[in-house]
Amino acid sequence: MKRLISAFISLILSVTITSQTVKWYTVEEALELNKKEPRKLIVDVYTDWCGWCKVMEKNTYNHKIIAEYVNKTFYMVKLDAEQREDIKFGERTYKYVPQGNRGYHELAAAFLDGKMGYPSVVFFDEKNRRLQSLQGYIKAKQFDEIIKYIGGNHYRAISWNEFLENYKSPIIE
Repeated sequence: MKRLISAFISLILSVTITSQTVKWYTVEEALELNKKEPRKLIVDVYTDWCGWCKVMEKNTYNHKIIAEYVNKTFYMVKLDAEQREDIKFGERTYKYVPQGNRGYHELAAAFLDGKMGYPSVVFFDEKNRRLQSLQGYIKAKQFDEIIKYIGGNHYRAISWNEFLENYKSPIIE
């Protein structure tokens, strides 16, 4: 019985140690933190009804390798593209725009250049300047490549293709 309890405790500890989830922030929280400790931002633009958004959060963002890297390199922001609360970004306050049965948030539209598709991911540098936006579900391995390219500042010196020639993701799919 002692061995069984010991094995169970070891299993619980190993799961606790090896699993990690992304620390999410609101836009306002991330901007405030960025003033004190500058980091790049990753904004997950989603809606409550988007099935692929939920799959991406579970399989991509919460993959152990990705969660560990983004938690130390980026501020991860959740932005509901249909939220009704105002958001201040830069010098402007963005609002919800009612439209038919559903509406949209002006900030989501601004981040996505009006191309509202979900899930979408938007990357910003440490000065809150948009670097890139991507639409659609991104698998963990590909997302790992993207965050290492942007997070490691490789985008400043080499092309995406050059980066991929030299970087091999530890994620196997």
